[in-house]
Amino acid sequence: MSRSARRTVAAALLALGDAGAATPASAAWWPDRARIDELLASLGGGDALDPSKPIDWGMLPGPFYMPETSLGVGVALVGLYRPDREVPDTPLSSLTLTGYVSVSGLFGLSFDNYSFFAGDRWRLFVDGALKNQPDEYWGIGYAAGRDDHSQGYTARSFELWPKAYARVAPSTWAGLGWSVNQLHAAALDDGAGHAIHDTADGPSVFSSGLSAHLLNDTRDFVPNPARGHALSVDYAVYEPAFGSERRFTVFNARYGHYLALDAKNTLAFELYGDFRAGAVPWNMLATLGDDARMRGYYNGRYRDRDVLSTQLEWRRQLAWRHGMTLWAGAGTLAPRVSDLGEHWLPSYGAGYRFMFKPRVNVRLDLGVGRGSSGVYFQVGEAF
Repeated sequence: MSRSARRTVAAALLALGDAGAATPASAAWWPDRARIDELLASLGGGDALDPSKPIDWGMLPGPFYMPETSLGVGVALVGLYRPDREVPDTPLSSLTLTGYVSVSGLFGLSFDNYSFFAGDRWRLFVDGALKNQPDEYWGIGYAAGRDDHSQGYTARSFELWPKAYARVAPSTWAGLGWSVNQLHAAALDDGAGHAIHDTADGPSVFSSGLSAHLLNDTRDFVPNPARGHALSVDYAVYEPAFGSERRFTVFNARYGHYLALDAKNTLAFELYGDFRAGAVPWNMLATLGDDARMRGYYNGRYRDRDVLSTQLEWRRQLAWRHGMTLWAGAGTLAPRVSDLGEHWLPSYGAGYRFMFKPRVNVRLDLGVGRGSSGVYFQVGEAF
């Protein structure tokens, strides 16, 4: 959920094993499935949706971890609902609200919302975040990311991007949105020679732009698909007329395909491109490495104008609420599209899944890259 620390996980759940494996000697202290189900139900994490509630909420407190934020604690509220309950074929909507703090000094709030209306004729997707987060800046380009030297700073940022869609053809939606991004880089480390001060934008950047969106979507459940595909094209124009300090454009294209091999096994594939032109601020450049793509790399270590990445993930549902994943992927970045592919970075790893609400998983992922790795405790699938 924002693409940084917007999802949390209850680490205690990760220790929950199969009750059938418990020995009689351990049965006195090891909770069985029934007790765990009761505990989760008290937090709103039942194994079935309650249709009598306007929003079926679940609360998930506990620690989280990402490479950029270190260890922290947070609370996630996960809500499933149907705005038009009289139209039962409308897809299930979801809302996640997250508050968090970490030992590195991070604190913030984030949210993600997928809303479907009138038999899915209309859609409203909104994500945003407000945070204070210790961060690192390596510079721009592949060579800068490979360098071990970086400048530390505290990112005080606000992000908001609502997108409204109307169905224009079977399984196809078109829409408009508005992207707002404010960043102030405070407490800059002097050790790196004030690299952020040397950029054309300096430590404070405000970007605001109008966006257009086209989406062809046959996914069965947007937060955690088991079948179908999603082809999205997004184009945003940031102009002083829209309040932006710089004039630049952002073009994103994504194709995701989900194949249910059987009731317990799913293959998920993604191809993603991010292309930026004009006077792009340093904090708005395309990046490789976050909790969704190229897991295992520090988010923002590799940044440039153009990025291309792909990944393939096998998802396996195990007994009860347990599941697992394996994935492999690769990505490349460059200042021009024609230079993409000159340098490739690998990403691979494995993950554990625990179903908190119907088809809403908490996840523990270990991602490995070239010379780096990362562990992610979060809510929701990576893509």
